[in-house]
Amino acid sequence: MIVELSHRIVDGMVTYPGIPGPKLGTHLSREDSRAVYAPGTEFHIGVITLAANTGTYLDTPYHRYADGPDLSQVPLSKLVDLPGLVVRGGEGRQVVIDEGLDVRGKAVLIHTGWDRHFGTDAYLHGHPYLAPGSAQWLAEQGAALVGIDSLNIDDTPPHGERPAHSILLKAGIPLVEHLTGLAELPSGGFRFHAAPPMVAGMGTFPVRAYAIVP
Repeated sequence: MIVELSHRIVDGMVTYPGIPGPKLGTHLSREDSRAVYAPGTEFHIGVITLAANTGTYLDTPYHRYADGPDLSQVPLSKLVDLPGLVVRGGEGRQVVIDEGLDVRGKAVLIHTGWDRHFGTDAYLHGHPYLAPGSAQWLAEQGAALVGIDSLNIDDTPPHGERPAHSILLKAGIPLVEHLTGLAELPSGGFRFHAAPPMVAGMGTFPVRAYAIVP
């Protein structure tokens, strides 16, 4: 079974406060293409302008650190066909990871249920986030990737620090934010995939995240 874990990208959508929504347009319409190709043959070529942090996206170390690997430098082995583990958040905003879990080499996906608010004002305020101490533990234990179905893996006060980003990306652990559908996954026993295009000089980009459950 394949489980979709990404939000759709649509014109003008808001992913994060202050980041402009994407703009979708047309470079070549089907009507105009009829003058370019043989009769009965037509194509559509679209154009999209978007901030890299749109929809469900991947953070590479370059997002936080100027000398870190960017989208074109993070190997696929860190992004696809990873054994997955779901951590279920509790009632509070701060998610603490059970240190009895085996996370080494795994995509650790934090399920908070906050994705139910995506596309509304409620999504943008008071979101769950990963406890800084748990981010440090995940880095020490060698997690392969960490994802969350919330606005941000860190708390987001104005001018605040971003400890989970700093700790995990410093350790070379990619992050995926704004996941959805984690409620459909078992706690373990699945494979996780989230590959962006190989864009040099950029640290973040939308991904089509999904899981394969046997």
